[in-house]
Amino acid sequence: MKKFTIAIGSDHAGFAYKEKIKAMLLSAGHTVRDFGTTSEAPCDYPDFIRPVAQAVAAGEFERGIVLGGSGNGEAIVANRIRGVRCGLCWNEQVAIWNRSHNDGNVLSLGQRTVDEELALKIVNVWLATAFEGARHLARIQKIDA
Repeated sequence: MKKFTIAIGSDHAGFAYKEKIKAMLLSAGHTVRDFGTTSEAPCDYPDFIRPVAQAVAAGEFERGIVLGGSGNGEAIVANRIRGVRCGLCWNEQVAIWNRSHNDGNVLSLGQRTVDEELALKIVNVWLATAFEGARHLARIQKIDA
């Protein structure tokens, strides 16, 4: 698998998975920058998610991963940044479609919605899946217009 530069961030409700995912990515040879949070102490997710999305949109990182309790708020924040296509994924098939059909560059996961083993599988399949282009390219161009 290609090695990526990956920005990662979470709030307190996604912290434990962020740490597990970060360790898995580093052990696989990816370059990872952790934008926080640094503990399970309550915090506001936009403070950590927006910088991840901005870094991906600016081209500083190829991909981003954001985590929270459900992943919904995190996806909303990330998608407010022009150039980000963040998908909330809850199984491997949705992660495949996020990449293959939508050229997703940020993945959102909910620590309270999927178990740890599935979360790690989702990250791996999401990273391994290529954008199909073709009929999907025109749709991506409309999103970015």
